[in-house]
Amino acid sequence: MRAMTRTAAREIAVRLCFRMGLSQEGAEELLSDFFEPSYYATLAGEDKLFAESPDGAQMAYIQTVVRGVAAHKSALDAQIEKYADNWKIGRISRIAVAVLETAMFELLHMPEVPPAAAINEAVELSKRYEEPETVAFINGILGSFSRSGAVGRTVPGAQPETEGISEYGAD
Repeated sequence: MRAMTRTAAREIAVRLCFRMGLSQEGAEELLSDFFEPSYYATLAGEDKLFAESPDGAQMAYIQTVVRGVAAHKSALDAQIEKYADNWKIGRISRIAVAVLETAMFELLHMPEVPPAAAINEAVELSKRYEEPETVAFINGILGSFSRSGAVGRTVPGAQPETEGISEYGAD
């Protein structure tokens, strides 16, 4: 079996962040339940995204993103609102928020992910779930944020505990 792509790992991370946004489930509980082998195996029959299991590097990437989004949620959401041109998080679709949180986390806290790749992947992924207007909205927020010079540096309120947030390997 070939290794899962980074794009597929990113989509899984977005789906898990979406699920966290809908439930009271914490990152650790969500990750352990979702990747429990018998549960994960049942997903392959429902969605081709789950046909391959993440390898060590991809699993570390997914865990880093999910834990990081959970740990930095309020700071990420504040940045999204700042660049969303007077839109509050509650007015933005939950899947768009999950895509934006994932990309914002990568832009702020994962310097090994090129900013252009994080933005492009977020836009391409959002095309699978959102209307063209929402895709343009996501692109606009991430583009404005990127041009602001805040990419790769800590923004106010973005200093939560990072225990358990691991580095991930290269593709």
